[in-house]
Amino acid sequence: MAKNTKGKGLESLGGLIYSTDPDWEMPTDNQEEIETLVPQKQNLRVSLDRKQRAGKEVTLISGFIGNSKDLEQLGKLLKTKCGVGGSVKDGEIMIQGNFADKIVQLLIQLGYRAKRSGG
Repeated sequence: MAKNTKGKGLESLGGLIYSTDPDWEMPTDNQEEIETLVPQKQNLRVSLDRKQRAGKEVTLISGFIGNSKDLEQLGKLLKTKCGVGGSVKDGEIMIQGNFADKIVQLLIQLGYRAKRSGG
């Protein structure tokens, strides 16, 4: 007896997806998340960036070692404390505007080792 696969999406294909993109990698559910280091062991770098942003400044926070959930939480906290928008992408937190000094102070208050770098 044949299985009815109508309306079941990609799951009905047996779990395999084919792509012609040579850089495509099969996503797996069992990818291990990096364990987040405690704040005292983190070495975060805070810098300003204007490249490819139509001349607008963003404050970049890089060097975070840990899982993406913890990075998202830290990004959300920093955006809230600065009262601006931003995003978390490619292991970096981007805060709209020049908040480098304020963010360094906030990170130090939270127990992180943080310093200004670059521009």
